[in-house]
Amino acid sequence: MWLSEQIRTIRERDPAARSSFEILVTYPGLHALAIYRVASALRRRRLFLCARVLSHLGRFLTGIEIHPAATIGRRLFIDHGMGVVIGETATIGDDCTLYQGVTLGGTGKQRGKRHPTLGDGVIVGVGAKILGAVTIGNGAKIGGGAVVLRDVPPYTTAVGVPARAVAWTDPCSGETRPLESLPDPQRDALMALIQRVEELEGQVRQMHAERATVSNGREPLLVGAGREEPRR
Repeated sequence: MWLSEQIRTIRERDPAARSSFEILVTYPGLHALAIYRVASALRRRRLFLCARVLSHLGRFLTGIEIHPAATIGRRLFIDHGMGVVIGETATIGDDCTLYQGVTLGGTGKQRGKRHPTLGDGVIVGVGAKILGAVTIGNGAKIGGGAVVLRDVPPYTTAVGVPARAVAWTDPCSGETRPLESLPDPQRDALMALIQRVEELEGQVRQMHAERATVSNGREPLLVGAGREEPRR
């Protein structure tokens, strides 16, 4: 049933899991999902306040906030989980993995569908934020710390702020093909510094050339402070 399936999922995906009993008593992701299932059942029976109170209690106990109205598929694995937020209209497919600090949130106060939709087999890295009614395709991977504001195609890896696609994985062969080079902030800063130095060198050369033109065949004579007057 659900509990045995969840424990089996955690043992398959977490090499630190040593036994089913250890998972049962020490994994907050499992506890948060169990509380969510009860809160969701209460909400379907229109016991909205009870559902929210139970959800709030689950956040207090686990550090994971899951709205009772969210739709979550089978075998979701929340690793560590502290700081994970799953919004009211979020939808998560089967076999997804969320790491700590992940936010599936909205971007404003609009009503209706305002949270992300994750397909099957999606992996969302540490601290990633997926905001708005965007769709993350099946098998996609979101890098740690990424901020996703638009759709990500299936089997695509997206990284950065804002997130952009950098690789695609063939679902048949498992081969990963880069779409563009990964961002390198240090390289970008160094290139900007080199460009600025070249601009300054060009300005200095231009000043020397102008001074040489004015002083050609003339002997400069200092007149007053900081002024030069050419003398024939």
